Amino acid sequence: MSDTKTGFQIREELLGMAIGILQDRDNRERDNEYLKPEGTRKPIEGYTIEEVIKTAETLYKFVQKK
Repeated sequence: MSDTKTGFQIREELLGMAIGILQDRDNRERDNEYLKPEGTRKPIEGYTIEEVIKTAETLYKFVQKK
C-alpha cells in the first residue's frame, strides 16, 4: 500500500501543526504571566484563524523547498 498523501491530507496536517505551534506559544505566554505578581498580569488573547493559516502557509512553503 502506498504512503502517498493527497494535497488535502498534507494541508490538514499542516493546519494541525500550526495550531499546535500557536497553542504552545499561548501556553508559554500564559505560564509567564502566572509568574508575575498578582495585579500585573495581562490576559492572553489567544490565536486567530488568520494566524493559524499564516503559520500553516509558512510550514507549506518550507515543505515546497527543494
